Amino acid sequence: MAGVLIGLGLLAFWLFSLFDVVTTPEDEVRNVPKALWILIVVLIPLLGGVVWMVRGRPRAPRAAWPVPPGPGTPKGPDDDPDFLRDLDRRMRGDDVS
Repeated sequence: MAGVLIGLGLLAFWLFSLFDVVTTPEDEVRNVPKALWILIVVLIPLLGGVVWMVRGRPRAPRAAWPVPPGPGTPKGPDDDPDFLRDLDRRMRGDDVS
Protein backbone atom coordinates (compact mmCIF):
# COMPACT_ATOMS: atom_id res chain seq x y z
CA MET A 1 0.00 0.00 0.00
CA ALA A 2 2.84 2.41 0.83
CA GLY A 3 4.42 1.70 -2.55
CA VAL A 4 1.19 2.59 -4.31
CA LEU A 5 0.94 5.88 -2.42
CA ILE A 6 4.55 6.74 -3.19
CA GLY A 7 3.98 5.88 -6.85
CA LEU A 8 0.86 8.04 -7.00
CA GLY A 9 2.75 10.90 -5.35
CA LEU A 10 5.57 10.65 -7.88
CA LEU A 11 3.07 10.49 -10.75
CA ALA A 12 1.28 13.57 -9.39
CA PHE A 13 4.60 15.42 -9.07
CA TRP A 14 5.56 14.48 -12.63
CA LEU A 15 2.19 15.58 -14.01
CA PHE A 16 2.35 18.84 -12.05
CA SER A 17 5.87 19.53 -13.34
CA LEU A 18 4.87 18.79 -16.92
CA PHE A 19 1.73 20.94 -16.67
CA ASP A 20 3.78 23.73 -15.09
CA VAL A 21 6.34 23.69 -17.90
CA VAL A 22 3.67 23.63 -20.61
CA THR A 23 1.66 26.51 -19.11
CA THR A 24 4.62 28.76 -18.26
CA PRO A 25 5.04 31.58 -20.79
CA GLU A 26 8.09 31.18 -23.02
CA ASP A 27 9.64 34.48 -21.96
CA GLU A 28 9.55 33.53 -18.24
CA VAL A 29 11.37 30.18 -18.57
CA ARG A 30 14.92 30.27 -17.22
CA ASN A 31 18.22 28.73 -18.41
CA VAL A 32 17.12 26.67 -21.47
CA PRO A 33 14.29 26.97 -24.02
CA LYS A 34 10.80 25.82 -23.04
CA ALA A 35 10.77 22.94 -25.55
CA LEU A 36 13.94 21.53 -24.01
CA TRP A 37 12.40 21.76 -20.52
CA ILE A 38 9.41 19.77 -21.75
CA LEU A 39 11.75 17.08 -23.10
CA ILE A 40 13.75 17.01 -19.86
CA VAL A 41 10.63 16.59 -17.72
CA VAL A 42 9.14 13.93 -20.03
CA LEU A 43 12.32 11.88 -20.53
CA ILE A 44 13.67 12.09 -16.96
CA PRO A 45 10.43 12.12 -14.93
CA LEU A 46 11.50 12.59 -11.31
CA LEU A 47 14.88 14.26 -11.73
CA GLY A 48 13.60 16.40 -14.61
CA GLY A 49 10.76 17.70 -12.47
CA VAL A 50 13.08 18.53 -9.60
CA VAL A 51 15.53 20.32 -11.92
CA TRP A 52 12.61 22.26 -13.46
CA MET A 53 11.41 23.37 -10.03
CA VAL A 54 14.90 24.51 -8.99
CA ARG A 55 16.47 25.86 -12.20
CA GLY A 56 13.81 26.48 -14.85
CA ARG A 57 10.67 27.67 -13.16
CA PRO A 58 10.15 31.44 -13.07
CA ARG A 59 10.89 33.05 -9.75
CA ALA A 60 7.96 34.33 -7.75
CA PRO A 61 7.78 38.10 -7.62
CA ARG A 62 8.87 39.44 -4.27
CA ALA A 63 6.63 41.76 -2.34
CA ALA A 64 7.78 45.35 -2.21
CA TRP A 65 9.10 46.65 1.07
CA PRO A 66 6.52 48.61 3.02
CA VAL A 67 6.86 52.35 2.65
CA PRO A 68 8.19 53.87 5.87
CA PRO A 69 6.10 56.62 7.40
CA GLY A 70 7.02 60.20 6.58
CA PRO A 71 9.31 62.22 8.83
CA GLY A 72 6.47 63.84 10.81
CA THR A 73 4.29 60.74 11.10
CA PRO A 74 4.28 58.92 14.46
CA LYS A 75 5.33 55.27 14.16
CA GLY A 76 3.31 54.04 17.12
CA PRO A 77 1.27 55.33 20.02
CA ASP A 78 4.37 55.70 22.19
CA ASP A 79 5.91 58.00 19.55
CA ASP A 80 2.85 60.27 19.33
CA PRO A 81 3.36 63.37 21.52
CA ASP A 82 -0.40 63.90 21.97
CA PHE A 83 -0.84 60.33 23.17
CA LEU A 84 2.07 60.63 25.60
CA ARG A 85 0.79 63.95 26.94
CA ASP A 86 -2.71 62.46 27.46
CA LEU A 87 -1.22 59.35 29.10
CA ASP A 88 0.89 61.45 31.46
CA ARG A 89 -2.15 63.55 32.40
CA ARG A 90 -4.21 60.40 33.12
CA MET A 91 -1.42 58.86 35.21
CA ARG A 92 -1.16 61.99 37.38
CA GLY A 93 -4.93 61.97 37.90
CA ASP A 94 -5.55 65.25 36.07
CA ASP A 95 -8.10 63.49 33.82
CA VAL A 96 -11.37 65.42 34.01
CA SER A 97 -13.61 62.79 32.41
